[in-house]
Amino acid sequence: MNLLILGAGAWGTALAVQASRRHTVNLWARDATHVQDMLAQRLNQRYLPGHALPAGLTPTHAPLPELIQHADLVVLAAPMAALRLMLLEVAPHVHNTPVAWLCKGFEAVNPTGSGSGLNHGLMGHEVQAQVEPAMLAGVLSGPSFAQEVAAGQPTALVAASLHASVRQALVDAFHADNLRVYANVDVVGVETGGAVKNVLAIATGLCDGLQLGLNARAALITRGLAEMTRLGVALGAKTDTFMGLSGLGDLVLTATGDLSRNRQVGMALAQGRSLPEVLQSLGHVAEGVYSAHTVFNRAKSLGVDMPIAAAVVSVLQGQVSAGQAVAMLMGRDAKGE
Repeated sequence: MNLLILGAGAWGTALAVQASRRHTVNLWARDATHVQDMLAQRLNQRYLPGHALPAGLTPTHAPLPELIQHADLVVLAAPMAALRLMLLEVAPHVHNTPVAWLCKGFEAVNPTGSGSGLNHGLMGHEVQAQVEPAMLAGVLSGPSFAQEVAAGQPTALVAASLHASVRQALVDAFHADNLRVYANVDVVGVETGGAVKNVLAIATGLCDGLQLGLNARAALITRGLAEMTRLGVALGAKTDTFMGLSGLGDLVLTATGDLSRNRQVGMALAQGRSLPEVLQSLGHVAEGVYSAHTVFNRAKSLGVDMPIAAAVVSVLQGQVSAGQAVAMLMGRDAKGE
């Protein structure tokens, strides 16, 4: 199988490393110097140091039409902010070739008001529907840290698409002894889980940074899962999806794992550091920072109550401190679960 992965960040490279042990993989990067460094070192020192690139993996900066022509699957490994641009680039060339993206979040609203024309951001499948409705497309999601996948540690993911050919292509490409891939048709549920868990991980980081204890963390994760489910169901998702890998699984990993960039953001903010300082020191994208406001706005437009997400937005915007946000949550009126 010939795979084309567009985006040589940590996650794209990790999946390329994993898949190239059984398939031929082209890992495309927009930065030609980055490609040259990977070819020379057989390593992605910039984003995934410590994991050698197998012989079946070829870093490349070749023209996309040429690469897509020979691909059995095209994987877009870029942040949500770049998804629309990448879809526009590949759409004229993919024809019936399956396409999948890895990003988790909501597209930020264009400040000029142009673009989607909505007052809230869009999930990946909604962006794709605007760019090219006929595209055979889907999403690969689930609880996964890039370093562990590249190292071959056991991981389970979800391949979600309305198209059986896309689900099967993702299974064929990535399912292996140390990586299980489960197929799912609930694209809305899988993408909602992937987007909201990043916001909730920031909240959990705030909790941990304030040293509020394990009881508080457990309560936050559980109530966060309820928020995620409410929003997903309002968007048309299946409730069961949120008890699976892309819901509860991804939430637990991102909210508790030391490798979670979103959790690191929350912990740093709780320690009094400014958001620009935190993001600069992080060196990687923390999707929850960029999608928190759009997640909250999407929920608000549907009349869905998401107090934890609202608290995270207030902290990110500098309206309240981490301690004040926790006080706001704890001060809410008692209610039935």
